[in-house]
Amino acid sequence: MSDQVNRFLGDSLGRTIVKLIVVSLIVGFVMKIFGWRPMDLIENVRHFILDLWHTGFAALGSIGDYLILGATIVIPLFVLFRIFNYRR
Repeated sequence: MSDQVNRFLGDSLGRTIVKLIVVSLIVGFVMKIFGWRPMDLIENVRHFILDLWHTGFAALGSIGDYLILGATIVIPLFVLFRIFNYRR
C-alpha cells in the first residue's frame, strides 16, 4: 500500500507534504505581492470561459474555411508521403 501511495505522489508522503508547503508559501507570497485573491482568479477564469463560449460560436462558422485551407496543404503532402513510402 505504501509503495502505491509513493508511486502516486511521486515521492514519500513526508517529502511531498514539505514540497507542497514550500510551493504554497511561494505562490501565496507572489499572490500577496500582486494583490491577487483566490476569488478574483476564479472570477477571471469564469469570465474567460464565458467570453470564449460567446466568441467560440462565431468561430464555428469559420471551421469550413479552416478545413478547406488546411486540406489544400495536408492532402497533397499526405499523398506524396504515401507515394514515396510505397516505393520502399
